[in-house]
Amino acid sequence: MSKKKLIVVVLIAVLVGAFLLLGGPEVLTLENLKQHQAQLDQWIADNLLLAVSGYALVYVVVTALSLPGATVMTLAGGAFFGNLVGLLTVSLASTLGATLAFLVARFLLRDTLKRKYAKTVRRIDEGIEKDGAFYLATLRLVPVFPFFLINLAMGLTAMKLRTYALVSWLGMLPGTFVYVNAGTQLAGVSSLGDVVSADLLLSFALLGLFPLIAKFVVDFIRRRRVYRGFSKPSSFDYNLLVIGGGSAGLVSAYIAAAVKAKVVLIERNRMGGDCLNTGCVPSKALIKSAKAADTMRHADRYGLDAVPVSGSFANIMGRVKRIIEKVEPHDSPERYRSLGVDCIAGSAAFISPWEVEVTHNDGGRERLTARSIIVATGGRPFVPPIPGLEQMEPLTSENLWSLQEQPERLLVIGGGPIGCELSQAFARLGTRVTQVETGDRILVKEDADVSELLMERFRDEGIDLRLNHRAVEFAEDNGEKVAWCEHNDERVAIPFDRVLIAVGRAGNTEGLDLETLGIEPRANGTVPVADDLSMRYPNIFACGDVAGPYQFTHAAAHQAWYAAVNGLFGQFRRFRVDYRVLPWVTFTSPEVARVGLSEDEAREQGVDYEVTRYDLDDLDRAIAEDEDHGFIKVLTVPGKDRILGAVVAGTHGGEILAEFTLAMKHGIGLNKILGTIHPYPTWNESAKFAAGGWKRAHAPEGVLAWLARFHRWRLGGGQSERSRRKQGESVT
Repeated sequence: MSKKKLIVVVLIAVLVGAFLLLGGPEVLTLENLKQHQAQLDQWIADNLLLAVSGYALVYVVVTALSLPGATVMTLAGGAFFGNLVGLLTVSLASTLGATLAFLVARFLLRDTLKRKYAKTVRRIDEGIEKDGAFYLATLRLVPVFPFFLINLAMGLTAMKLRTYALVSWLGMLPGTFVYVNAGTQLAGVSSLGDVVSADLLLSFALLGLFPLIAKFVVDFIRRRRVYRGFSKPSSFDYNLLVIGGGSAGLVSAYIAAAVKAKVVLIERNRMGGDCLNTGCVPSKALIKSAKAADTMRHADRYGLDAVPVSGSFANIMGRVKRIIEKVEPHDSPERYRSLGVDCIAGSAAFISPWEVEVTHNDGGRERLTARSIIVATGGRPFVPPIPGLEQMEPLTSENLWSLQEQPERLLVIGGGPIGCELSQAFARLGTRVTQVETGDRILVKEDADVSELLMERFRDEGIDLRLNHRAVEFAEDNGEKVAWCEHNDERVAIPFDRVLIAVGRAGNTEGLDLETLGIEPRANGTVPVADDLSMRYPNIFACGDVAGPYQFTHAAAHQAWYAAVNGLFGQFRRFRVDYRVLPWVTFTSPEVARVGLSEDEAREQGVDYEVTRYDLDDLDRAIAEDEDHGFIKVLTVPGKDRILGAVVAGTHGGEILAEFTLAMKHGIGLNKILGTIHPYPTWNESAKFAAGGWKRAHAPEGVLAWLARFHRWRLGGGQSERSRRKQGESVT
């Protein structure tokens, strides 16, 4: 505890102690007030200003320190000063006292809570920022909630001071008036129950609902206002209209069809989106071919003769194409039509919040209406505006798959997951790869030890890593393509044959006419969405890459459930999208798989944690397959086995991570993983061994020491024959 906080705590303790020693609880009672009312009335009449000031000061101290007696003092305000002066004095003093209590709680406790429960505090602050005034007004208007608890609880949030003070003052006025008015008739008050009857409490409770009712009305007005200028159709062609046939759009349409809604899916290119055609499927097919080449080249690891790798790059790309065609029926229009989805090949543009104009790929046009619309138009690779880059005909994760000739020298710009996966794949296929990254390591969203493990592997495999390099210009020099990079205030030339850009993605919103609806995309093309994935209009939603913030296929599918359910049933209940347990994998070798917090994120968010690490070079299955490298790292709550995050950097990392993801989702701790039978020898035993590492680190040393004594005692009091024999041998 800091010196300032200690001083405040000591001061509070002194004031509370003085209150108790001076008999405060006995003085501030209804009986004592009635007994001395007559004696005080005359003195107050002669010293009104002094009396009001002293009374207000005591009231502030009582409420600021959350001491008992505030109710009696409110009655006294009416008894001694009348309705007008009493109400004014009590309302101001109570507000000032409550505000001081609010500030003290914030000063003493909020920083500690933010450090220990950063995520929870952040979610509460987000709710307070949005609806805090309504919540506070409701609590203030219902007397059954102790005001001192409200003061302390609100002090732990990020509510603005002026908002707290103003809403508290207004919210406490009705109750303050009732008590002050009762105080003017003090002779008729024999107990506090005479002041607050059951009927009055019910009236206050109904009054307390007013902010909630007001919130509903405000939301209703807001919805009506946002739709102003548009005419809602009297009937609709569809319950749900989905724009985009990638992962998010397909899942949205599937869910709607499954609950028997009438749904239409509009896709202008190929169904399956990036994942099937230019992303997950083709990249993993290429990575598999590259891994096969690496295995052949290093067959001596397995007691075989190493094989020089040669082959046609065109054949490899042909295999990639065949795999796409094999998966394609899963996402085909024919399959979705069989599920009850109307599929249209074309593009859509908004006319109103309920209507779009569809331009078919064959040139036809029509207008369609729907109660709810989901925008799932995906994303595309972002190509930075670097001078000369366009003339280099850059490759991206989108157009790479049309490549038929293998580049001899490939320059990869970007050290994120896509850049790393493709750098390693091409290097293993025999291309000389140079990877440029502006930062001091690749995979900057992972911890430094994860990046270091992968960078060491890349260098071993011949990838030329250029860290702290920023590409600033592309040009041709004597017939050779050159990238000019800034590095330590110097310009460095990197020659190449083809360049691959992998520096991020941008959302696809062109042609949607979002400006018609007053929706403005962000700088990266993604659209702003609320917690329920609606964007500006309660019946228009976005999910997948076009919405962000996570641009993964499984994240798009996850969002799609929320968008579809909210779009179909949002008038009854809306669900806020939940990202708390979202795993992801970078499919390099070794794989990098993570769920939850990394160490860097935990430190940044002020979350206390412990780390358990298990090195995969200890795993029998890894040793048998000559893949004994990498590690598992699990973050847990200090002293507990609850998982905050896990990363697996090693072979089959994505599969191993699934166990930790399941555990986090359903609140299963490391003890339960340790107590689960894992078949031997498997890669997933590593999860059990990591849990065992946590258990050993938290072994009850005191109990184990007593158990050791117990077992020695169980051996018997005398010396065993074996012990005597060993002792004789040592002497000899």
